[in-house]
Amino acid sequence: MFSYVLRGVVLLVLFCASAQADLLNENYPASRYMQVNATASVQAQVADKIVFVGNIEAGQLLAVVPVSSDYYEFRFGNGTGFIERSRLTDVQGKRRVEDRLGDLNKPLSNQNLVTIKATPMYSAPDVKSERVGTLADNLRYPVSSRLKDRLNQTWFQIRIGERLAWVSGLDAQEDNGVPVLTYHHILRDEENTRFRHTSTTTSVRAFSNQMAWLSDQRYTTITLYQLEDYLYNRINLPGRAVAITFDDGLKSVWRYAWPVLRQNGFKATAFIISSRIKRWPQRWDPMRLQFMSLSELKDIQDVFDLQSHTHFLHRVDAARRPVLLSRSEHNVLFDFRRSRRALEQFTPHVWYLSYPFGGYNTQGMQAAQEAGFHLAVTTVRGKVKPGDNPFALKRLYILRTDSLETMARLITNQPQG
Repeated sequence: MFSYVLRGVVLLVLFCASAQADLLNENYPASRYMQVNATASVQAQVADKIVFVGNIEAGQLLAVVPVSSDYYEFRFGNGTGFIERSRLTDVQGKRRVEDRLGDLNKPLSNQNLVTIKATPMYSAPDVKSERVGTLADNLRYPVSSRLKDRLNQTWFQIRIGERLAWVSGLDAQEDNGVPVLTYHHILRDEENTRFRHTSTTTSVRAFSNQMAWLSDQRYTTITLYQLEDYLYNRINLPGRAVAITFDDGLKSVWRYAWPVLRQNGFKATAFIISSRIKRWPQRWDPMRLQFMSLSELKDIQDVFDLQSHTHFLHRVDAARRPVLLSRSEHNVLFDFRRSRRALEQFTPHVWYLSYPFGGYNTQGMQAAQEAGFHLAVTTVRGKVKPGDNPFALKRLYILRTDSLETMARLITNQPQG
């Protein structure tokens, strides 16, 4: 166990040392093909951890770059994989990487596969072809293309170490997106007499059970920075990944959600209405909607990243429509920028926006982009996939009355109806 942990630490140091380098950067040392001399395990960064991601079979060729006397790195999905130098040797004989159709130089698609078990990689779309290696369980991996064989079975073409491999659709699933969960208010059942019938209020019991389920199922909670990288194919993520968001910045988040998330080792995002931040903490009153204070917002930053839910635009008009939809572009832009400035005391990167009440239009999306936001989330139901409009991202509600079976059906990697 100690040697495995030590290896992970060494790889993390190596990754950090080469994080600013790119295998495709012309100033980076040129890669060269080498041959694997014995079945070799592969490590890679997935989300923010260096983990085991599979193995490469003896005799296979990979384009690698030395990063130390002990490890070489190579292109693995949307990032970098590491292989021990002792598992590599010069290419024997006249072996070379086959790429008759030039697939190694074609643009990647926006599609990923998700491994749901140890997943074989083959040299051709045929289980009788040479075995290249194995992808570990619980990975998202980018797909170059897909085809149907003569038996109408789906095959995914992938790239690994500047060579091609194939994965059977019987061994992996198509990636149906990352769920972004939406919460607002949390109360104990016995104190919830006013908000019991509002869909945006959940119970401490339900929330605790939902987070325990995510932990038991080995879900990784990702930040919106990581979600942005996923959207643009810049990061490797686990198959079981979820983003957790809270809108409004209510005091109940500090009182109830923060301890539960911290206990589970989870990360989340709180979208804050910046004009409603309190200078001093309010005395707890479950009969009112109370907002977090400066000190409470600072408290929760070990778990929560604080982002924008606008400054003054979290209101509705006489027709109960979000006022953002009726304000001029100038006013919306002014509000967005003011919110970003107000929240910079907590984070230097206020890059993400949640539209009040989910109300948005073309003008709002343009203003969000002009104000400097990178992404904006809505209340439209669905998951986030690479290639989605970054200023109209979908989310999912998990209600107080939803069973864990309903939650599992919503967030696991299944097509959305």
